[in-house]
Amino acid sequence: MAFFLDLLVSVLSLAIVGQYTWSMRAHFHSATMPPGAMLISAVVIATSLFFLSILWIEKQPIGAKLVGFGLEIASLALFWWAITASRAARLRFAFDADNPDSLVTEGPYLYVRHPFYTSYAIFWIGWGIATWSIWAVVPVAGLIAIYVVAARDEEKKFSTTALAGPYEAYRQRTGFFWPRVRG
Repeated sequence: MAFFLDLLVSVLSLAIVGQYTWSMRAHFHSATMPPGAMLISAVVIATSLFFLSILWIEKQPIGAKLVGFGLEIASLALFWWAITASRAARLRFAFDADNPDSLVTEGPYLYVRHPFYTSYAIFWIGWGIATWSIWAVVPVAGLIAIYVVAARDEEKKFSTTALAGPYEAYRQRTGFFWPRVRG
C-alpha cells in the first residue's frame, strides 16, 4: 500500500508541475521570462526533486499521503478553473515588467484576486503534507512568500493603469489568496 501511495502522489505531483509548465507556454503571455519567474521555476524544480526524495526515502503515514493527495487534487481543480476564467485575458508571467491591461472578475476571481497563486500554495502544502517532513515547511514557506511578493507587485501595477478604480473596487470585495469572509 505504501508503495502504491508513493507512486500515486509522485505521479500526480509531477503531472501538476507539468501542467504548470504547460501554462507558462500556452496560457501566460510575456515577451520574455522575467528573472523572478525564472527564480520561481528554479525553486519549483529544486523543491520537486527534494519532495520526491523525501517521499521515496522516508516513511510517511498513510493519512498524510491521502490528505496531501486530496489537497493536490483540489489545487488542480482551482488551477483549471482559473485557466478557464482567464483564457481571454492574456495574463502575464509573475514579475513581468509590463502593466496589466485586463481585469478578470469571473470564475474563481469572484472570490480571490490571485487564484493561480492560491492553487500553487495549496499544491505545495499538499505535497509537503504528503512528505510528512518538517523540512518541507522551508520550501513551502519560501514559495508562498515568493507568490505573495509577486501578487503584491501585480496589485501595485494595477494602481498605475486605467484599471486602478475598477481594481480597487474589486480588491475591496474579494480576498487576496483566500476568500473574504463576509460579516
